[in-house]
Amino acid sequence: MDRVIFHIDVNSAFLSWEAVYRLFHLGGKVDLREQVSAVGGDMAMRHGIILAKSIPAKRYHIKTGETILEAKQKCPELILVPPNYGLYEKCSKAFMDILRQYSPDVEQYSIDEAFVDMTGMEKLWGDPVTAANRLKNQIRDTLGFTVNIGISENKLLAKMASDFQKPDRVHTLWRNEIKDKMWPLPVSDLFFVGRATTQKLLKLGIQTIGDLAHADPELLKIHLKKHGEVIWAFARGMDVSVVQSEAPANKGYGNSTTIAFDVTDASTAKLVLLALAETVGTRLRAAQVRAEVIAVGIKSHDLRYASHQMTLRNATNITTEIHKFACQLFDELWDGSAIRHLGIHTSRIKDGINMRQLDMFDDTDYEKLEKMDAAVDRIRKRYGIDSVKRAAFVDSPIDHMSGGISREKRSVDYEKIGVK
Repeated sequence: MDRVIFHIDVNSAFLSWEAVYRLFHLGGKVDLREQVSAVGGDMAMRHGIILAKSIPAKRYHIKTGETILEAKQKCPELILVPPNYGLYEKCSKAFMDILRQYSPDVEQYSIDEAFVDMTGMEKLWGDPVTAANRLKNQIRDTLGFTVNIGISENKLLAKMASDFQKPDRVHTLWRNEIKDKMWPLPVSDLFFVGRATTQKLLKLGIQTIGDLAHADPELLKIHLKKHGEVIWAFARGMDVSVVQSEAPANKGYGNSTTIAFDVTDASTAKLVLLALAETVGTRLRAAQVRAEVIAVGIKSHDLRYASHQMTLRNATNITTEIHKFACQLFDELWDGSAIRHLGIHTSRIKDGINMRQLDMFDDTDYEKLEKMDAAVDRIRKRYGIDSVKRAAFVDSPIDHMSGGISREKRSVDYEKIGVK
């Protein structure tokens, strides 16, 4: 039986979800999707980039990931709204819940897109195009936002199809349609071909996906190594990956934060690292795992980045232990430059069983530390993350649970900003 794979992608997700919430829950009159608008970070907090943009904003060549300053230079009248990740997570869940009504095999690829294996579902939902239109319309009519759905026999081609004309469309890209629908596209449109790879391919005279499909794979391997073989296969529509309805085990846990001011002293930097250790340790314990490798990354005020890592004698998820090793790495790494961004990342994840090697020179009561962390986790889970806070963070401008999606991005005071 030939496989049938859908790729469903929310059109301008963050902006669409913001627009729908303002229209249907706050009584707003202006549909952000029809305006030159964007969701952007807070320049004062140095998170000033475009996170999502409306389709009309594309006419001004406003791009996701560019700074708000750059976007405003292109269009001074650009309507900017702050992000609300708490809202986006709820919208994403509602979106995924509808997808699971059509098939048990749903792979959430990101917060706003997913793959669905529809193989063998014809008797329930009709032919693939009929089923896709029904799904697309149900999402629009029930949740208020639109999606694109790409249909093919593998994940790669389904994803490519969903990127065709937007919004609110269903597109097919079967193998016999590759020549007409995919090969004429710019090579930069191919999945897994980034900016640097595009430049290398253009220097080789490869301008379209079709050019890449007909290129010598050995030549590509010479210039792009293994990556060249991968994108050559993609250009020919080859993909054997399956829809994974269960997420694979996490290979690492980490958090980072952009600081609202330049950090120029080690004590403040280590307080930021403590806040990051709090969130990383909490996540490790929630997943019932420990980390054997810890890394610290530093981005300076002039955007230079450096990182350093160490392998631990014993895998851990204890907050104070993570912080201790992070501080050691920081001392080895920091050159004294003003710091803009700090991160802690862990890898070599082990199960949560404590197999700590005894050390006759270490009298730390690790069992006591573990019990303390567990008690704090329980209290925060029940009463909120601010119910327990280390004394070091009292009267400090640093959030005691830093990293990831900051709390100012998790909710928005709509009364304060006003909704039109």
